[in-house]
Amino acid sequence: MEPRVVHKHCDDVPRISSKRLMGKVAVITGGARGIGAATAKVFAENGASVIIADILDELGTSLADSIGGRYIHSVNLALTWKRKIDIMFNNAGIAGTEGSITNIDMEKVKRLLCVNVNGILHGIKHAARVMIEGRKGWCIICMSSSAAIMGGLGSHPYSMSKEAIIGLMRSTACELGVHGILVNCISPHGVASEMLVDAYRKILGKKDMKPEEVSKIVGERGCLLRGRSPSLEDVAQSVLFLASEEAGYINARNLLVDGGYTAASSNMSFIYQ
Repeated sequence: MEPRVVHKHCDDVPRISSKRLMGKVAVITGGARGIGAATAKVFAENGASVIIADILDELGTSLADSIGGRYIHSVNLALTWKRKIDIMFNNAGIAGTEGSITNIDMEKVKRLLCVNVNGILHGIKHAARVMIEGRKGWCIICMSSSAAIMGGLGSHPYSMSKEAIIGLMRSTACELGVHGILVNCISPHGVASEMLVDAYRKILGKKDMKPEEVSKIVGERGCLLRGRSPSLEDVAQSVLFLASEEAGYINARNLLVDGGYTAASSNMSFIYQ
């Protein structure tokens, strides 16, 4: 690992530079919008060369150009720019179909598992090959969800896929740790991403529902930090931590970005009022 850059305050106390990813190359799948886009911006601000992998060409290209990064369709193409990968953020995923387990559409389940689980397996595989062959491990971060921790927060297929990701993370962390490669998960809750907003629109029947309306609902009903809803930036900063040297000895862990929501039943807050 490269040494940290430190500056001195006037009181001569060391401070870690804000350029926490200087010289690193990061690949972000599903990086054209939402949490992926917010993370791409934060990574670039901290000195990383960012490669955005997505299928949203216009959004992906525009974002990549604005942060001095690159846009690609396939993870396999990531090496064509900087010839290395230091950070892999497996963020791409889709929402599952709502409904009872009794009438679930298995074809839609297959597609969801292909994207949410096989896609992350694919990302880990190719990032690990590059890191091992380059004899310089760094980190792989996978997107899970609070739906993997608590029941009733997502559709059955979605919840299943997100819990499978945590198991895959732990398994690959055991193998790749000997090569100096850290593998961790991050699990947000209630972030008003495009995926969550679309879900609320379907559930509530409001096609024109705005992200700020979803954030308000989460802030009032879906979190323990009353009046405080989670933001894309909250998740992006947490991913930055896992990607930085400050998390250099954290491995095989699932970081919940949920304001404590999954620590208690959602109807327990009245006890403290």
